[in-house]
Amino acid sequence: MPLTRPSRPLPGLALAAGTLLALAACGAPGSASPGSSGTASAGGATAAATCAAVPGDDLVVLEDDQHLQTVDNIVPAVNAVTAQADPGLLTLLDTVSAALDTDKLIALNKAVDIDRKSSQDVAAQFVADEGLAATDASAGAGKTIAIGAADFAESKTLGTIYADVLTSAGYDATVTTIGNRETYLPALEAGTQIQVVPEYVGTLAEFLNKAANGADAPAVASGDLDATVDALTTLGTAAGLTFGTPSAAQDQNAYAVTQGFAQEHDLKTLSDLAAACDGLVLGAGPECVERPFCQPGLEEKYGLTFSEFKSLDAGGPLTKEALRQGQITLGLVFSSDGSLG
Repeated sequence: MPLTRPSRPLPGLALAAGTLLALAACGAPGSASPGSSGTASAGGATAAATCAAVPGDDLVVLEDDQHLQTVDNIVPAVNAVTAQADPGLLTLLDTVSAALDTDKLIALNKAVDIDRKSSQDVAAQFVADEGLAATDASAGAGKTIAIGAADFAESKTLGTIYADVLTSAGYDATVTTIGNRETYLPALEAGTQIQVVPEYVGTLAEFLNKAANGADAPAVASGDLDATVDALTTLGTAAGLTFGTPSAAQDQNAYAVTQGFAQEHDLKTLSDLAAACDGLVLGAGPECVERPFCQPGLEEKYGLTFSEFKSLDAGGPLTKEALRQGQITLGLVFSSDGSLG
């Protein structure tokens, strides 16, 4: 299950002076970790050389080719009673899903988070560019839909896109920022305050799973989209929810390196990284050392080895700036981060 996303900060925030010391290699700063230069370790065995960090402004995500991460495709979540009374609602929302992929989601986030445009302007431009305006401008005449958005920019932009498409079909559609999932999900299930929310397949499946089956319930979300959607659909039915078609766009945990580092070692996937480098320095939020999708999973599924872990933040400015400055070689980010575009 992905890390909880805070409201998105501006990428590239400078760290305090002296905290970002560029490293010449991936070993611990100021130390000669065994094998860091291909020399013999204390036991006499020769360890593989570590890969030197390559500072740079541009970051790239390495493909999770062995599916360590849970899928988190964006999907319209709709109050079931509302959807049953208005079958055309999901059809319109599904046009948004069909138009979205991760590259477009990155571009949307870049426009809001970095270029400082409003979610309203960015959404309107996306609907126009993708030709998403409804062909029947009277389909939703006389119908009111309230769309809920979580308290971060991506959710607000997606909710506004939904609202613009519905408005073009004649609905009276509004967007309400209604906090975190613990706050907005009961409102969506009740269908009184809000009837639609842009959601994330894997994260919502696990939220509903834990709510229904307890905190220790086995995970139902995985790297398999179809299986995760099946589980989400079953759990959603019991909670009074139904879902549209998942988009190709995902906002999930991902691992980034600098573009220069990827080019130097010809890296496209995490498996490529494991084959090319030992003794990496990993940067992420402090919980990474215990989470199965983070350091333990990288070690077990990919065979990656780490000489050091730096406790920074979850996909935030500290991790990204540490990558850019060469303080870490691999950092946990979010796959739809606008600074990756």
